Amino acid sequence: MTQVDEPTREYPEVPPEQRKSAIGRVLAFTGVVFVLIAGLCFGLRAINVLPSFDNPFADKETDRSQPVLLQSMRDLSRYVAADGTFQVIVDLQEHKENIPDFLVNQRTLFVGSGSVEAYVDFGSLAEDAITINTDDDTVQIRLPAPQLTQAALDMERSYVVAEERGLLNRIGDAFRSDPSQQQRVYQEAQRRITEAARASELDQRARENTRKMLESLLARLGYTSVTVTYANP
Repeated sequence: MTQVDEPTREYPEVPPEQRKSAIGRVLAFTGVVFVLIAGLCFGLRAINVLPSFDNPFADKETDRSQPVLLQSMRDLSRYVAADGTFQVIVDLQEHKENIPDFLVNQRTLFVGSGSVEAYVDFGSLAEDAITINTDDDTVQIRLPAPQLTQAALDMERSYVVAEERGLLNRIGDAFRSDPSQQQRVYQEAQRRITEAARASELDQRARENTRKMLESLLARLGYTSVTVTYANP
């Protein structure tokens, strides 16, 4: 028998069928191990044994707002007798004469929704504003004329429909912002709503509602006749 000291340099070739079978067994074993590990991790996480690992790229909101600062406080003696809700469409455009709009143009189409209150200021009543006659249980009340508040925009119902800007305006917006344009649109909407409220019958409704409120209140106190008059606006 001849002894060979050199290592074997050639190995017997494995048939393709056996190689595929071996690779399949390895993949199957790896899959089973992965499923078992994943199931174990989920089970331990469900019973709060393992910590929760959230998405490292999830959205996160950071609130750095400052606390609310009380600027002023005042006592009110107003009786709000009526209010009205109005809607206005503001089409505000700023452009230059003799310059094409595609170069210099800033136009905003805005739908504004706001409310106006009509109130009677009881704090400004004169000393002789109320006259009581105990003989026949009658009362005469002289009130100031109802007043209207400035329109308050409801930003949840107000929205910008469209905006148009010229080429030079767009270039300028890339270097600076112009919040005053949006502020001008809001102010114009408030002004128009306030004017519409003054032209409506809101103050007349405030007169009627205030009169009915005082008549009902004083009738419960035993007065048989209540007369309410208003000063000239």
